Order: sequence, then C-alpha cells, then structure tokens
Amino acid sequence: MSKPFSFKITNRLLDAHGRSGVISTPHGEIATPAFIPVGTQATLKALTPEQLAATGAQAVLANAYHLYLRPGSQIIDSAGGLGTFMNWSGPTFTDSGGFQVMSLGVGFKKVIDMDGTGDDAPVAKKDSLAWIDNDGVTFKSHLDGSRHRFNPEVSMQIQHSLGADIIFSFDELTTLHHSYEYQVESLRLRTHPWAERSLAAHKALTAQRYNKPYQALFGVIQGADYEDLRRQSARFYGERDFDGFGLGGALRKENIGEIVNWMCDELPENKPRHMLGISEPDDIFACIENGADTFDCVSPSRVGRNAALYLPTGRINITNRKYKEQFSSLDPDCDCYTCTNYTAAYLHHLFKAGEMLASTLATIHNQRFIVRLVDDIRQSINDNTFYECKEKFLSLYYAKNGRKMQ
Repeated sequence: MSKPFSFKITNRLLDAHGRSGVISTPHGEIATPAFIPVGTQATLKALTPEQLAATGAQAVLANAYHLYLRPGSQIIDSAGGLGTFMNWSGPTFTDSGGFQVMSLGVGFKKVIDMDGTGDDAPVAKKDSLAWIDNDGVTFKSHLDGSRHRFNPEVSMQIQHSLGADIIFSFDELTTLHHSYEYQVESLRLRTHPWAERSLAAHKALTAQRYNKPYQALFGVIQGADYEDLRRQSARFYGERDFDGFGLGGALRKENIGEIVNWMCDELPENKPRHMLGISEPDDIFACIENGADTFDCVSPSRVGRNAALYLPTGRINITNRKYKEQFSSLDPDCDCYTCTNYTAAYLHHLFKAGEMLASTLATIHNQRFIVRLVDDIRQSINDNTFYECKEKFLSLYYAKNGRKMQ
C-alpha cells in the first residue's frame, strides 16, 4: 500500500528548529503550525462539528480510551470511522489511550502535576485502578469499575478501528514525581519496547485492512525533564519507521522550549512533530520556535465552560461584574461568531443564569482565539517576522501580571 501521508516544509526559522509546512492525510491537508482541538468523545464539548469547523480548526483529536469504553471502537468502525461517525470531514487524530489509562487509573487528577511540586503523586497501591507491568496495563473503567487491559497490540487494534488519520504508539505515562531511575527503567522495559510492538502491530493491521485509508503512526517520546533521556528517546524513534513523532510526557513549564529543542535536535527534519497537551500562548510560541508542528489541548474549551475567556490583553472571567453592562462585543477585533453577534453583557448574563448557551459561545470564542493565534504565527514564519510577532503578542498578553516572555 502506498502512503497517502506526507509532510512538506514550507519555511524555516533562522537558528531554531521552528518551521511551517503542510501535512497531507487521506482526509485533507493541515497547514502547520496548527492547533488541534480535542474532541475527547468524538465531540468538542458544547459545539457541533460545524461550529468547530467555523473556528478555523483544521483537524480534531479524539481519545481512544474513552471511545473504547463508550460506544466501543467496533461501533465506530462499523459507522465508517471516526470522521464519518461525528460528521467531521477533515483530518482526525486519536491518542493511544495510555494517558487516560494511567492518569485516571493510577489516581492522578484530570490534569497531572507538571512541575513536581503539587499533591498529584500516585495514590497508594491499594486504591489504584490500574496495574502496570512490562507487557501492558490492566485497569478498571472509571465508568463502571469493569476490568480491562491495554497493551500495544490492543491500542493499535482500537485505533485502527477508530480510523483516525494520525494515531500514536502506546507508551507509559510517567510524571515528575517518578525518579530518574524509574524513568530509565520505563524507557528500557516499557515505552521503547511498546513502541516497537506498536509499530509491528500497526504494519500488520495496515496490511489486513488494505481497503481502509492509510493511518500514520507517530511514536511518543518520553524522558520527563532529563536531557539525556529525551535525546536518547528521540534518537530511538528517529531511527525507526514511524510517520511522525509525539512529544509527550511530563515536563517543567519553564523548560518547555528547551526540552522540545533537545528532542528536535535528534529527530529527522522530514517528519512532523506533535506536542501533546499545550495551549497557553507562551508555551505555544516556545514549542513552535523549537520545532513542534502541531499540538492539542483541552484547556481552551475547558476554561471557556468555566467562564474564562481569552483576550489579547490576557485571560478574563466574564462573570466579573464589570461586564454586566458592557453592551459591546467582548473583543471588537475578534472575528469569531460570538464576538460578531453577542455582547459581553449577554455572555455575563448567560453564565450567571447557568444557561447552556454560555458554554457554547465561550468555547467558540476561545477555540477561535487559539486557532487564529497559531494561524498568525504560521504566517509570521512564512513572512520571516516570527520574533516580532512573538514579542508583540506576549508583551501585551502578559502585561497585566508582569510576566516576562520566554
């Protein structure tokens, strides 16, 4: 089978790994850098796929763990694949399920502590809902407590059934609470062997399902915030026949650009790199500058549903009383459906009244804000004005809290 999947570099930053390009998939092209919204259960909460497309989103990422549990990957396969099932005509991604199996099962909060200073350490073993061994992970469903097992072969089978254009190898999620010795053991005994098993299973399933559109497999690099492990892991994946790479795992926010740079130093230039789980503007600039091509995060929609909205001058809470009588757009320069049709006062009212429409309009705005920001960054790379774009945006966005640019 030929691979209707490719990556072409359009322009590069001088003296940095950042670049613009185009990823071609069976369901369309993705101009990079690109932000990929997360539709965990084959939907971005509060939006229809048509509303999501109107924000300018080029692709969507769904979660293998959740869709395996409900409605079941075979149901989605029978429906014609993820895109057909959710009425999304563009490219799709699915993650391997490893993050949810281990973060939900081992007892972390929904957002894992990324700086090693919080209280998100793993729960006591007797309270755990997941058990990791060198073959895979046995876990209990967070829905009903039923017992299941994921390993590389199972993850590949699920993701092939879901039918996304870009899928990810099964890996072990580690955090900054794990020791250096544990990180070494995790790479040697689990994440890297699981990657090779994922690749073998992927090739076998691709041959078996020859009548289905080709799915690109990205290998997920781990190593926490240790330079030697990140470089070692990146070299491991770069030497194998993966279609692209996932830049994964826990890392310290203040070092995010440096850690992405370590990995991209070692990776081949001709394959795309997806950063897992970032959406804050300073992180976006740092990751793009150092070589990330695409990235995803639930944050824009999640914070939007909780009344936090992005503005060029920083994030605000729309329930603040100052917006109660603002009978103008939240952001007069924003081209999203929300800002062109509704006032800040109306949004304030919807949240105060607990109306469902509040989540829809806030999510539309936040998704459009981040998608447009990344579109502007991509254009700045093509125009050779990236550093001017970065300084202008971040100096305004973080001016109120006095944060310095990375």
